[in-house]
Amino acid sequence: MDGLAGRVALVTGCGAADGIGFATARGLAQAGARVAITSTTARIHDRLAELGPALGSEPDGAPGCGHAAFIADLTDSASVARLVAAVARALGAAPAILVNNAGMVQQGRKHRLARIEQVTDADWAAHLAINLTTAFSMTRAVLPAMQQAGYGRIVNVASVTGPLVSIARMAGYSAAKAAMTGLTRATALENAARGITCNAVLPGWIATGSSSAREIAAGKRSPTGRPGTPAEVACACLFLASAGAGYINGAMLVVDGANSLAEMK
Repeated sequence: MDGLAGRVALVTGCGAADGIGFATARGLAQAGARVAITSTTARIHDRLAELGPALGSEPDGAPGCGHAAFIADLTDSASVARLVAAVARALGAAPAILVNNAGMVQQGRKHRLARIEQVTDADWAAHLAINLTTAFSMTRAVLPAMQQAGYGRIVNVASVTGPLVSIARMAGYSAAKAAMTGLTRATALENAARGITCNAVLPGWIATGSSSAREIAAGKRSPTGRPGTPAEVACACLFLASAGAGYINGAMLVVDGANSLAEMK
């Protein structure tokens, strides 16, 4: 995983200790990146204490040393702009790596499952705001500095749900995650000549602290025979965030234990 040491990385949706976001942030920190993490709750400060010092960081108190945590509402564009500016001030440089992991579960909001004809305007708007607009707003905010630097890595944590498969009564979530892949491709196409890549990771059944018993059971019925782990998804994110993945752009990396390949269930 070359090209991570010393880079400033921003990972969203890191409030849960056993989630994909924090697993990715921890991997980036272990690789020597200076990591900023975000969440909508004060739990993010607990996660910051668990990251530990940045490898090769400057002495304590010097600009750009260590890591940083921020509480932010990423559905609000003004809050996003303030966040990106605060990361640059705290860590000494604008983010060179962005992992858009914030989503429905990470935001700590529950949404009613409903058939399409029963989905309310409010529920539909909430799914798009939390799962799609957050990624768009964050990407838009970090791109100018990446373009000026001639380098950037953007990783969107989407899902197999939407781009490849779907689940009944989850139209809003499916539509938002599918749209994330379209955002990924457009971002990649517009910025490839500027040294910036944008790729998506599509997890399947992953065992996190928020997984229901039904979701764990579904993972056990996958061809691999178990759910995936946040660390396994994080490895995919770290690879796409590395310098060595510079010629991979607009790609969709599926991490689902071959589950989406099995037509016969």
